Amino acid sequence: MNHESTRFTLPSEDVLRRREKLVLDHFHDEVRQDWDATLSTFPHPHYELIAPMVVHDGNADVRTYYADTRVAFPDQDHEIIAFRHAHDAVIVEFWLLGTHLGPLDKIPATGSKHRTRMNAYFIFDENEDLIVERIYFDQLTILKQLIGGLDKKNPRDLIKLGKTVMGLLQMAGREPDPRLLATVAPDLG
Repeated sequence: MNHESTRFTLPSEDVLRRREKLVLDHFHDEVRQDWDATLSTFPHPHYELIAPMVVHDGNADVRTYYADTRVAFPDQDHEIIAFRHAHDAVIVEFWLLGTHLGPLDKIPATGSKHRTRMNAYFIFDENEDLIVERIYFDQLTILKQLIGGLDKKNPRDLIKLGKTVMGLLQMAGREPDPRLLATVAPDLG
């Protein structure tokens, strides 16, 4: 199927059901931390995290991403809000939640919980293969919850807050992945 020429036409119900099952399996396997099963939903694993402008591409890179996020949030879970279908995608609104028990990149563990509303676009190619999970979220929403649980009168938590700010400053200087900057306007003619 040529998705560009059919952007106004949804695929058949069977295709939509297969896509939805694949995405639900993907979510379920992520929560179970069954990385082999999760990765099997892609011919080539590829994540795009839009808020930090980061790409995780390929089996090894995506496995590292999974490991790092589960060190930070070992109890990470999802609460699905809604599913939507597009001609080339399944769009999922969900809550991501977890307890910050390990470092999140340069941010030390705060012990705080977060519950953050997100959108993920699971994009399929003309062969109905999942080619990317593109995730949109507000980093500030997560950060406010992670530092909001700290006791600002406790010296240990003040030190943790200072380390968190230093970590954020180190992360803020990173260049965005150029693959996320090289966008092309769609042909709407």
